[in-house]
Amino acid sequence: MPPSSLSKKPKIVLFDLDGTLADSAPDLAGAINAVRIERGLAPVPYEQLRPVASAGAPGLIKAAFQLTQQDALYATLRERFLLSYANNIAVKTTLFAGIPELLKQLRKTGIGWGIVTNKVSSLTHPLVKKIGLDDADCVISGDTAARAKPFPDPLFAAAEALDVAPGDCWFVGDDLRDIQAGKSAGTATIAAQWGYCTDPQTWNADFLAEKPLHILDLINTLPAA
Repeated sequence: MPPSSLSKKPKIVLFDLDGTLADSAPDLAGAINAVRIERGLAPVPYEQLRPVASAGAPGLIKAAFQLTQQDALYATLRERFLLSYANNIAVKTTLFAGIPELLKQLRKTGIGWGIVTNKVSSLTHPLVKKIGLDDADCVISGDTAARAKPFPDPLFAAAEALDVAPGDCWFVGDDLRDIQAGKSAGTATIAAQWGYCTDPQTWNADFLAEKPLHILDLINTLPAA
C-alpha cells in the first residue's frame, strides 16, 4: 500500500533534469576535464565524476580540483567550466531509457509534466530544446525562484505556473536536495534510482523508483485525483 501522499494520481509530475530526465554526466564531465586540460592537468576518470554530476559546478569542481566555493580560485574555475559546458551542452547527453515512454504515457492519461532543476536558465533552455523536452508544461531553473533546491521555492513556482496545489504534484529527483525540496513544498517525492544518486534509501522519499516506468506502474494502481 503506498503512503498517503501517493494515495491518488497526481495532476502534475515534476522532474529534476540532470540525472533524472537526462543522462548529462558525459558532457558535464567532459566540460570539467576540459578545464583541467587547460591548466595542464590530466583528466579525471569519468567514473569519479559521474556520481557528482547532479551536484553541478560545486560538486564537479570539488571532485576535479578538490576546491570549494570558499576557495579563491573557485569563481575562475566555475566560469571556465560553465563556458566549456555551454559550448558542448548536448554532445553526448541523452534521455534515460524509459523516459520518452513515461512522458508520452503521462500525456495520454491527462497528467501534465514539468521540469524543476538547479541548472541556470541560460543552460537549461538550450539543453531542454536540444534533447527534445521543450514541450514540458513548465521549466523552472535554478535562477527562476529566489532560492534553489533544497528550498521549496522552485516547486512553489512550478505549482503556481501550472495553477495547481503542490499537494497535487509528484516530484521526481535523483538527489537528496530534490526530496528535501519536495517535502518542504508539500509534494509527494520519488527518488529516481536510475540516476546519479547514492543511498536514496536514507532520504525518506515516498517512493523509490528503480526505473522510470515504475512511476507509471504506480500511477496505474491509484484512483484519479
